[in-house]
Amino acid sequence: MGDSILTADRLPTEHEEQRELVRWFRQTWPGVRIHAIPNGGARSKATAGRLKAEGVASGVPDLFVPAWRLWVEMKRAKGGSLSPEQKDWIAYLEGVGYWVIVGKGAESAKQQISAFFATNQGTQ
Repeated sequence: MGDSILTADRLPTEHEEQRELVRWFRQTWPGVRIHAIPNGGARSKATAGRLKAEGVASGVPDLFVPAWRLWVEMKRAKGGSLSPEQKDWIAYLEGVGYWVIVGKGAESAKQQISAFFATNQGTQ
């Protein structure tokens, strides 16, 4: 099967897509840091309340590349759509000078990040 995370019988989860993207990014640009923003996932009400009080905000994109001022929101290759909160965060981030990519699967995100790098490498 190689590096592909797609199989004929099932669509990868958003987690699998994001994991593949992070692996690829770290191999492609080993000196550039990328990190996850753990906003999602199943949590107890107490944990959710504690995290919200600490500043966790619904809709913040999944990944951030500080050196490039680049945020990445991951979705499954098929399905998955942006929530109103995600759209609001994307508009805000772009409005204050950040770049935001919405990857519909790891391959889409890889293509967009590669294009972003090719276009902006002089400003990195």
